[in-house]
Amino acid sequence: MGVTSDRVEYVCRYGGNGTTTSGVNVSIAAEVTMEIHSVCLPPKESTFQKLKHRLSEIFFPDDPLYRFKDQTWCKKLVLGLQFLFPILQWGSHYDLNLFKCDVVSGLTIASLAIPQGISYAQLANLPPIIGLYSSFVPPLMYSLLGSSRHLAVGPVSIASLVMGTMLSEKVSPVQHPTLYLKLAFTATFFAGLFQASLGFLRLGFVIDFLSKATLVGFMAGAAIIVSLQQLKGLLGIVHFTTKMQLIPVLTSVFHHTKECSWETIVMGFSFLLLLLTTRHISMKKPKLFWISAAAPLTSVILSTLLVFLIKSKVHGISIIGHLQKGLNPTSTNMLYFNGEYLALAIKTGIVTGILSLTEGIAVGRTFASLKNYQVDGNKEMMAIGLMNMASSCTSCYVTTGSFSRSAVNYNAGAQTAVSNIVLAGTVLVTLLFLMPLFYYTPNVILAAIIITAVIGLIDYKAAYKLWKVDKLDFLACICSFFGVLFISVPLGLGIAVGVSVFKILLHVTRPNTLVLGNIPATQIYQSLNRYKEASRVPSFLILAIESPIYFANSTYLQERLLRWVREEEERIKANHESTLKCIIIDMTSVTAIDTSGIDMVCELKKMLDKRSLELVLVNPVGSVMEKMHRSNILGTNSLFLTVGEAVADISASWKPQP
Repeated sequence: MGVTSDRVEYVCRYGGNGTTTSGVNVSIAAEVTMEIHSVCLPPKESTFQKLKHRLSEIFFPDDPLYRFKDQTWCKKLVLGLQFLFPILQWGSHYDLNLFKCDVVSGLTIASLAIPQGISYAQLANLPPIIGLYSSFVPPLMYSLLGSSRHLAVGPVSIASLVMGTMLSEKVSPVQHPTLYLKLAFTATFFAGLFQASLGFLRLGFVIDFLSKATLVGFMAGAAIIVSLQQLKGLLGIVHFTTKMQLIPVLTSVFHHTKECSWETIVMGFSFLLLLLTTRHISMKKPKLFWISAAAPLTSVILSTLLVFLIKSKVHGISIIGHLQKGLNPTSTNMLYFNGEYLALAIKTGIVTGILSLTEGIAVGRTFASLKNYQVDGNKEMMAIGLMNMASSCTSCYVTTGSFSRSAVNYNAGAQTAVSNIVLAGTVLVTLLFLMPLFYYTPNVILAAIIITAVIGLIDYKAAYKLWKVDKLDFLACICSFFGVLFISVPLGLGIAVGVSVFKILLHVTRPNTLVLGNIPATQIYQSLNRYKEASRVPSFLILAIESPIYFANSTYLQERLLRWVREEEERIKANHESTLKCIIIDMTSVTAIDTSGIDMVCELKKMLDKRSLELVLVNPVGSVMEKMHRSNILGTNSLFLTVGEAVADISASWKPQP
């Protein structure tokens, strides 16, 4: 609607080079008429339509069914199969050149996966052969179900550590090896079930509670604990604590120094130095990635030959011993679905499932972004979940995408998931024909491989960045780090998640509010604290709320807004300025409001009315506007589209009519 000549005069005088009637220096621009726009309600929708739209936004933000629109039933069937089995989508375009690249990358990651698989199985207190089994079936399953072209699947250090820690707290892998193995397979089944359920129900946001800050601290702490635990193998100590806290581990080392074997120490630190050197070379020169990729298998071969040659002279070096030849035996009969330890298996499965899922999806998305393709998070959850469920029935434990192996896979030139099939084929040959060759492999080399692998998880640069950017994120990182080091791995993770949730609650319950001022010669209103050139508008207090208004923060917001009013009145009195008449609240950032929030606005209006202060709301979003309209707490004269229009219209209404 148009405005009166009085309003036009006010806008012109307030916007140009001169002085307003109140004596405040402002700019004078050419005469411009400002139109006051009304605040509109959103289009009318039924309750069912609103619910449908809301659920769609929550669970289907990516609209996964868009490709099925306007298609024949035959085409929909083909698209459905391609959706479930991505290999059908790119398989028809596969050629020999792609196969050559995948063979090279598959063989390269196999050289890394075989020694890591054996090592990580021992980290989980499982027989070494389980690590190889877990490097065979899961990659095959993922190549059929997964959507990432570069994700290299297999056992990972963090999930192995957590599983070993949680299960061994209740069941000894030495005294009850069969029961421990049953619980490991059962935990893997429930990890897969949990992962697949999250994907199927599109609840992937659950894993977002493991923030980047939390994971940085957790992985660093876990890496230190894992490395210290490997001192048992690196020093040749026989009797060592099974606890995973810093102090018990260090105490165990000092109390059993007499058990140390100098032969083991010399061999262990020599190969550890070799592995760390090759890792450093590959980090400095990425084109030489194959050096660090081949180093673990090369170390295994050299150390095995060395032990074989000196076995008659040196007896202080422990070896892996006999490993069973053959394919994965079925383990469906070993799944533990009743008994006193079922809750332990479920809890372990959920925790390891969340950790492995977080790592796998993060790694997949990282390499997808480098090659400009998209990885569907919910589809990946289902793929990894179904993979782990199937793996639990074939003598495998929890697996996911490993960052180190995926990086090698990417650098080796992998083009599709066929590299995982090549990896599985190489492991198959190893299982069928090469197992006797690992008999003399020393345990110390496995400890050196684990230390080299996990040391990369200590990301001090990321921690420093957290300190610089967000102190609260850094606090979550530190809590996670020290929780893992001094309490336990699961509780450390729980503390970190608790800090992250506390941060969310802090932001929700204590939202930011600020005072706005006018940028001279514009209709822009910004924070007085950020923009020094911004100036207050006489007789107005312009506030902004930067969060939804819920039951959890409505009381705080009411108290904080009233405090702003009190402080403004005190400032005006001290400076002898124009009397405060109107409070404008910019609601642009208020994305939602509930009944408690509406009651707060209503109560605030009543309190301001008693003090002869006018309350005006600016630019409420559609859902907020609709709820306030239904509650009828404010008239149309108290709602404006912009702060500038509110100031102009209200100021004009204060002027005496001719």
